[in-house]
Amino acid sequence: MTARVLVIGNGGREHTLAWKLAQSHHVKQVLVAPGNAGTACSGKISNTAVPIMDHTALAQFCKDEKIEFVVVGPEAPLAAGIVGDLTSAGVRCFGPTAEAAQLESSKRFAKEFMDRHGIPTARWKAFTKLEEACSFIMNADFPALVVKASGLAAGKGVIVAKSKEEACKAVQEIIQEKTFGAAGETIVIEEVLEGEEVSCLCFTDGKTVAPMPPAQDHKRLLEGDEGPNTGGMGAYCPAPQVPKDLLLEIKNTVLQRVVEGMQKEGTPYTGILYAGLMLTKDGPKVLEFNCRFGDPECQVILPLLQSDLYEVIQSILDGRLSASLPIWRESHTAITVVMASKGYPGAYTKGVEITGFSEARALGLEVFHAGTALKDGKVVTSGGRVLTVTAIRENLLQALEEAKKGLAVIKFEGAVYRRDIGFRAIAFLQQPRGLTYKESGVDIAAGNMLVKKIKPLAKATSRPGCDVDLGGFAGLFDLKAAGFKDPLLASGTDGVGTKLKIAQLCNKHDTIGQDLVAMCVNDILAQGAEPLFFLDYFSCGKLDVNTTEAVVAGVAKACKIAGCALLGGETAEMPDMYPPGEYDLAGFAVGAMERDQKLPHLDRITEGDVVVGVASSGLHSNGFSLVRKIVEKSSLQYSSPAPDGCGDQTLGDLLLTPTRIYSHSLLPVIRSGHVKAFAHITGGGLLENIPRVLPPKFGVDLDARSWRIPRLFSWLQHEGQLSEEEMARTFNCGIGATLVVSKNQAEQILTAIHERQEEAWVIGRVVECPEGFPQVKIKNLIETMQLNGSLLVNGSRKNHLPAQPKKARVAVLISGTGSNLQALIDSTLDPKSSAHIVVVISNKDQVAGLSKAERAGIPTKVINHKLFKSRVEFDNAVDQVLEEFSTDIVCLAGFMRILSGPFVRKWDGKMLNIHPSLLPSFKGANAHEQVLEAGVTITGCTVHFVAEDVDAGQIILQEAVPVKRGDTIETLSERVKLAEHKIFPAALQLVASGTIQLGKNGKICWVHEK
Repeated sequence: MTARVLVIGNGGREHTLAWKLAQSHHVKQVLVAPGNAGTACSGKISNTAVPIMDHTALAQFCKDEKIEFVVVGPEAPLAAGIVGDLTSAGVRCFGPTAEAAQLESSKRFAKEFMDRHGIPTARWKAFTKLEEACSFIMNADFPALVVKASGLAAGKGVIVAKSKEEACKAVQEIIQEKTFGAAGETIVIEEVLEGEEVSCLCFTDGKTVAPMPPAQDHKRLLEGDEGPNTGGMGAYCPAPQVPKDLLLEIKNTVLQRVVEGMQKEGTPYTGILYAGLMLTKDGPKVLEFNCRFGDPECQVILPLLQSDLYEVIQSILDGRLSASLPIWRESHTAITVVMASKGYPGAYTKGVEITGFSEARALGLEVFHAGTALKDGKVVTSGGRVLTVTAIRENLLQALEEAKKGLAVIKFEGAVYRRDIGFRAIAFLQQPRGLTYKESGVDIAAGNMLVKKIKPLAKATSRPGCDVDLGGFAGLFDLKAAGFKDPLLASGTDGVGTKLKIAQLCNKHDTIGQDLVAMCVNDILAQGAEPLFFLDYFSCGKLDVNTTEAVVAGVAKACKIAGCALLGGETAEMPDMYPPGEYDLAGFAVGAMERDQKLPHLDRITEGDVVVGVASSGLHSNGFSLVRKIVEKSSLQYSSPAPDGCGDQTLGDLLLTPTRIYSHSLLPVIRSGHVKAFAHITGGGLLENIPRVLPPKFGVDLDARSWRIPRLFSWLQHEGQLSEEEMARTFNCGIGATLVVSKNQAEQILTAIHERQEEAWVIGRVVECPEGFPQVKIKNLIETMQLNGSLLVNGSRKNHLPAQPKKARVAVLISGTGSNLQALIDSTLDPKSSAHIVVVISNKDQVAGLSKAERAGIPTKVINHKLFKSRVEFDNAVDQVLEEFSTDIVCLAGFMRILSGPFVRKWDGKMLNIHPSLLPSFKGANAHEQVLEAGVTITGCTVHFVAEDVDAGQIILQEAVPVKRGDTIETLSERVKLAEHKIFPAALQLVASGTIQLGKNGKICWVHEK
């Protein structure tokens, strides 16, 4: 969240643009110039007084304020050349150039352009003289009753006359009386077209056209389309009069032809293209073009945009719209009603106080300001069109009724508005037609499309015993083919609870599937079962194919992690059962174990056995009703940065960290025969889950100082003022699973768990428990959480876990083979190692280093640097993964990217690199070549902390290597590599154990000798 963007304009359209941009997690601040009362101070949005007509000063402002890009709202700055001027000054600007914007700024240019490129439009002719224009009106062989000012007239320069005499009077007003000023020096007279008028807009990068849902504006002031013409009194979207096949026709015959025609004429068109169309009996015909969002169409189109507007604009500016087409909310309608000042579109009074904004928000409505200002701390009118009230609901009638509620609560003296916005669409929808299943709320075609999309995802989870092929009535599993001889089956079912609410609020659906799988397979693991197959159940009120596909893709990915087949499932679309945008999930897992491997072994558990705790990834999927209540009462939103010490991510992303799946890593440990019981710490927390695997006469004593409690739990406890019992009964407190083992087997079990890249500790012991007493006692839980909270201030954390030293969590960054990766892996597998590798990150796919990591069971991530615009953006993506894996130390092993300053500073004293020479000699690339050219007899390698200057960080270890007579670069390189394999792991151990640190003075500090 680092970008700052600038929106030019002061109307409802610009408020809407700022509102939508502010929703992006990329955007830190949205500035609006000059803005209005609604954009003055609203979360990320604020106004600025930068002069927008002085393009030189504006460009300098953008550079000084580090503006990522400028979005131009109104037409006048576009016609004045703001895009070309800012672009020439090195400032990215979204919108067409002045040359391309002639499609709007000159009606004559637009009509001539349409004629040249075969774009359907009304018959027409242009005039500059009154007499010639009136003669044409009186004698044309078609009804020439539409009179337009050729230039910009703020959306009001069109008169549709009812007679030839009225048309001539309009010509006189425009040419002689200059009603529209210079805009009317040339007029265009057009044929009257009959039909339904609609607005079809698109995004374009000059090549690709991405249509938006069609909308319909209402230009007349009064209900029933009576009264004078205005800039627009309301709109709704989508317009049902434009079905998908007609929208495709409009795209091909109008929008695409415009973009291709402008390209051919040497004036590429990028930004928003707006086509005002009449749906005639001969097909759609263009009435006008606009080169920006319409107002009020913008207020109903952008609320339906599901994609991140910031990302859409970036893709257009980069010319890669085809690779990231915007996604729209389906089965929703948006309606907006303009509230105008008394007297509009004529003279009107300003400075009238407006009230009722909070009441409208409480109704779930969006109020976008237009002609408003702040005066003495109050919002007052300052324009003709004052504001718009926008409602988004499942259908047009519901949306209109909700909008009317907003009109009732927002008050200012003399307010004028229409209560019939959408009346043409309502009439269209109410035309008698035979009912269909789709109209009742069930879209079979969408369901079939979903199955087609998820089939390959499920197929990829096939395993021995099951070749997945969705579509049958049931799925089959062959236990014999899976290698079982005398099996018992185990089954489990679970859901995700109200964690779903947060996923839906954050519009993040790709990880919730792992939660569902994990909750089920971790449960059957408690019986000692290997998960064999999984079935999911997805229910919703209205099927959104993209959302459902994301959820099921997460389920399939998790099934692969767990080693089970996604054998089938059910998608249930149930109208009226769920609110819009909500869905529910359930999962069903079946596993098996040989009869003698069944857990728990209650008869083997004795006093003195130890409890091994395995780390959770966070909250997992329990306690979210309480979590949501705590967040509601806190000062944070889900979009806020996470609490201090919880990583560089939003609170929502932190809470949605997926539940850890233990079957892959812990099943081999369980099957060793040394584990007496396994408990999945799920709903009920530590207090209620551990007793489920204990004989009644035993309990456990746990010490919270013996494991790492993630900072999130400390924040929840502090914000909610939760008691020790409430914490332990609701949350896992950092322990996702527990194992009961004999004391003499504990070290062996811990080593086996660590080798499988899980974090684990001995956290307690089995004790006798008299009947009626609590079976789980936890010492020092609240104290440890409070201490944890205080120690994580400023990002530093001291080790206060006396029971077992915490192993440093290491991430390795590679670009190819990872030259020292294998040596690092081998060293961390030693039980005495102070470090273990939690993730390997590569900036290239399918390289040998990733295979090495995967063979060792280490998670891998590929972050392709070519997909990012800058080093900083790439480094931020890497940093997010490092935070996700709670990384303590970063090692660079053949990582061929230069890291940005902010990244290096963040990981100062925690990031190691190795250089193939004895620094400070022979820095930079080609060190071996430099050595041989210099003729020295000794070289070697150096492990050092990474600093902003290349190879300039503090030296941790060095190893000398002799240069032999006749050495080549290849022979010398091989001997130096042997030394690297020796000292890089040794240096990592020194740093991981705390023996060596980077002091506050920037120098190496030996904390204690070993």
